[in-house]
Order: sequence, then structure tokens, then C-alpha cells
Amino acid sequence: MTITTVTSRELNQDVARAKKAAKSGPVFITDRGRPAHVLLCIEDYRRLAGQGRSLAEALSMPGLADIDFEPPRARIEAAAPDLS
Repeated sequence: MTITTVTSRELNQDVARAKKAAKSGPVFITDRGRPAHVLLCIEDYRRLAGQGRSLAEALSMPGLADIDFEPPRARIEAAAPDLS
């Protein structure tokens, strides 16, 4: 992983270079010499945010069918109405 640092001015002048650098690691963007922002590729962001998979992907995990789960059945009976 390569860490790149660019100034706000450099970012404004060459956004494409910063986006390309973000593919190989985070890009720190500085304001007046101090880190102010970080540019990440979407895959790195999702990994850090815990958004690696959608619900459909998580439910379609291999080996999921091997889980032994039998939910209890509910018994629903109609009650006779009280007509008195």
C-alpha cells in the first residue's frame, strides 16, 4: 500500500492523478501543511465501513445450506364465537 500526500492546490490542479494514486492506497489531502481529508477507492472505503457485501450476497454464502435449522411450527386454531 502506497500512501500519497497532495496539497489542496495540487488536488484542484490534477484530480485525475489523485484518483489514480487512490487505487494503490490512501491519498492525504493537506490544507496549509496539515492533513485535512483522505481520498480512498470505493473498495477500501467499503471494507473500512463494513459494507463489503449486500444482504443478498451474505445470504447466498456457500455452506449456508449445511446449517441445521428447523423452526417450530405455530398452531393456529379458530375459536368458536360466543353468540350469547
